[in-house]
Amino acid sequence: MNLQEHRKAIDKLDEEIVRLLNERTKHVLAIGEVKLKAGQEIYAPHREKKVLQRVCRLNSGPLSDESLRAIYREIMSSALALEKSLTIAYFGPEATFTHQAAVHRFGNSLRYVPLRTIQDVFQEVARGRADYGVVPVENSTEGVVTSTLDMFVDSELKIVSEIVLPIQHCLVGKGTRKGIAALYSHPQALAQCRNWVQNHLPDVEIIETSSTTRAAELASQRKDAAAIASSLAAEQYRLRILERDIQDSSDNATRFLVLGREWPPPTGKDRTSLLLSITDKVGALHSVLEPFRRHKINLTKIESRPSKRKAWAYYFFIDIDGHIQDGRVARTLKEVEQHCNFIKVLGSYPKAENGPSV
Repeated sequence: MNLQEHRKAIDKLDEEIVRLLNERTKHVLAIGEVKLKAGQEIYAPHREKKVLQRVCRLNSGPLSDESLRAIYREIMSSALALEKSLTIAYFGPEATFTHQAAVHRFGNSLRYVPLRTIQDVFQEVARGRADYGVVPVENSTEGVVTSTLDMFVDSELKIVSEIVLPIQHCLVGKGTRKGIAALYSHPQALAQCRNWVQNHLPDVEIIETSSTTRAAELASQRKDAAAIASSLAAEQYRLRILERDIQDSSDNATRFLVLGREWPPPTGKDRTSLLLSITDKVGALHSVLEPFRRHKINLTKIESRPSKRKAWAYYFFIDIDGHIQDGRVARTLKEVEQHCNFIKVLGSYPKAENGPSV
């Protein structure tokens, strides 16, 4: 085929693709009407995961699976926006990694609202002013985000999905690397790039900021300053990328949680998050963990936090493999409950494809 013939073939395929996309969307809208009448949530992370897995199985190239997922993410985002005007609250401001995680999950067609604190995100969803919220919960290098865990103690919101985003920090600024006198950074970002900064910018003044986006904004006001921020923040504030991938660990990633009101049904590859408190006695924690071992339930995380209600009392946050509707998981939790003062299921939701495991 010559050039013109290839272009004619593409034009014909585009006509068919547009027709099929609209036909697909009509079915999605019909499903949305059924869900709304039944009082069900429009966003279905379990179905989304199955669709993405299926299209990747059907893929024979040359498109990569990653490219195909990105295309379908936007197709599903457009359909969601037509079904219902969804609002996604996230821990802002714009161009932060939490913002990127939210768009990575929901696509570009929905309404996004940046909020100043993690508490604000919880409250916005709880009050119905946002349909879903996105907050960070842990980083592979620096550990948990304690303010997120603490919010679950009193909140009735559920974890409905998780997002694991590779974090690639950049050194950004208006000038050159040699001319940097001050470095703006969020404390978490600085901690994730500590060795690089010590080796390459040992004498610069470190100025902590409320977010990586705020760091980029401040750096944009000085020629002798730089920031640790994302490439998206650099683009937003018209900064040069002076160095890419300055994070100390090549496996640096952050896990984010999607907050909603109802957890989805099982997919076969799920995670359940728990919050519990135990009696203050010798062997209490062992008694709580024993049923998981006996029933061969894999624990992927356990984290303790002060209760803030009583001195030296603690809550435990536990992640396990499986869904609350799985018989084995349900039986295990019934046994665990006997050794707890308090137990709360924070959510059962599909595992992220690149999420943490042991």
